[in-house]
Amino acid sequence: MDHNPYRRRSSPIRTTTGGSKSVNFSELLPMKYLSSGTMKLTRTFTTCLILFSVLVAFSMIFHQHPSHSNRIMGFAEARVLDAGVFPNFTNIDSNDSDKLLGGLLASGFNEESCLSRYQAVLYRRPSPYKPSPYLVSKLRNYEMLHKQCGPGTESYKKALKQLDQEHIDGDGECKYVVWVSFSGLGNRILSLASVFLYALLTDRVLLVDRGKDMDDLFCDPFPGMSWLLPLDFPMTDQFDGLNQESSRCYGYMVKNQAIDSEKTLSHLYLHLVHDYGDHDKMFFCEGDQNLIGKVPWLIVKTDNYFVPSLWLIPGFDDELNKLFPQKATVFHHLGRYLFHPTNQVWGLVTRYYEAYLSHADEKIGIQVRVFDVGAGPFQHVMDQISSCTQKEKLLPEVDTLVERSRQVRTPKHKAVLVTSLSSGYSENLKSMYWEYPTITGEIIGVHQPSQEGYQQTEKKMHNGKALAEMYLLSMTDNLVTSAWSTFGYVAQGLGGLKPWILYKPENRTAPDPACGRAMSMEPCFHAPPFYDCKAKTGIDTGKLVPHVRHCEDMSWGLKLV
Repeated sequence: MDHNPYRRRSSPIRTTTGGSKSVNFSELLPMKYLSSGTMKLTRTFTTCLILFSVLVAFSMIFHQHPSHSNRIMGFAEARVLDAGVFPNFTNIDSNDSDKLLGGLLASGFNEESCLSRYQAVLYRRPSPYKPSPYLVSKLRNYEMLHKQCGPGTESYKKALKQLDQEHIDGDGECKYVVWVSFSGLGNRILSLASVFLYALLTDRVLLVDRGKDMDDLFCDPFPGMSWLLPLDFPMTDQFDGLNQESSRCYGYMVKNQAIDSEKTLSHLYLHLVHDYGDHDKMFFCEGDQNLIGKVPWLIVKTDNYFVPSLWLIPGFDDELNKLFPQKATVFHHLGRYLFHPTNQVWGLVTRYYEAYLSHADEKIGIQVRVFDVGAGPFQHVMDQISSCTQKEKLLPEVDTLVERSRQVRTPKHKAVLVTSLSSGYSENLKSMYWEYPTITGEIIGVHQPSQEGYQQTEKKMHNGKALAEMYLLSMTDNLVTSAWSTFGYVAQGLGGLKPWILYKPENRTAPDPACGRAMSMEPCFHAPPFYDCKAKTGIDTGKLVPHVRHCEDMSWGLKLV
């Protein structure tokens, strides 16, 4: 039986007999019947034939095969590509609560200027994690503060003049934290979310150094005011040179006892990069926060997701508990609030999704990050991917005895999205599922959007594709990520997914077990402090509170659970 309702069928009206000889209809009719009565009958017959044809045409237009109808309904919401094609896009989802992610997002934006802000929800399953009313209220209050103190305002101009001074007298109307664009895209996204949370906790205005491409990648998340640091900011040309030895580096000043607690500095540099020292890590002590809190301008350079250690600062923990009653949802909420791809990047996401993922019954994401030196693909990594996905029942095994392969009337279609700098892993998967049938009868399609060969942090299109792939991974139903990879952390957080983590191989040997399920969807803080600020001694910060533990993929890291 042909289950495709749209396959072209041969016409039931035959014009030949015997496959070759033409039939002359006049030969079948005796000449004596060609009278005026016959002509009337012919006209009547012709009229009926025309009416019948019209009815058939209408029935084909409105008829839908049941299975096709279900599939269209299942993916109708995902087919939103361009506001110009869909001018009534805002009416697709009548529930504003869903469109605004339960109040997480503010209303009032020009939707066409940033399509992803309200369209992203249509491409993912509804999140079971709802933002707390306290977080929603805090975000609305922050937006008002940002509008009051942002670039170009009188408050901003007044605060800017303080940078010319060594010390300041009294408290200004607005305080700022400037995030310096630094490191790879995954690190930048995670560190920026961390700095924004710090801004929320300390009532500061976040300003973002645009670096090479931040304005090309992301829309402004705050209504009515840009989050980008103005190009004429007086310290921008110093950003690249900031390090642990900078004269205004907080750790350097603490180490050299150069801070006068009786005076308030006009600005400080916070070095929170992975190579930071013990004195830099004093940032995570409550007493030091009291001093830092008085400074109107903070310049921060970091490549870490340092959120877990904020929960260990006594002055912040109560506020954090109110903001995030579900503690392992910090990046899930802040990531979806802050990071909306620009229309150019969003086009990369939606076009690929529609072409390769939208019609699958299930979508599996596999994010491969290899830290081994040398050209891949590596066989031990391929073995690890196969072992993980098959043992965890994410992908089926193949049947090498094709003659006994299982035949399924309506096979399940799984789309596998592979992201990697190398094309080898997706090609191996693709070949395996093409050459052999699956033992379950499932149909497996393997897709990889790009294969850049090596990381190109400073290239705009490279980062645009990377951001698009993070978003595509976040739209899958099940996700496999690589240990230590911030790329994977971003995808799992945006999608609200607890991934299976491919453990880091040692000595080019696939680990056993190949992977394990993450405790939560939160990213890992790779370089946390191990210091008891009160006792002034070393301590295991992964054992202080039940909701901050060591990471599955990095034994010394910290994550929220």
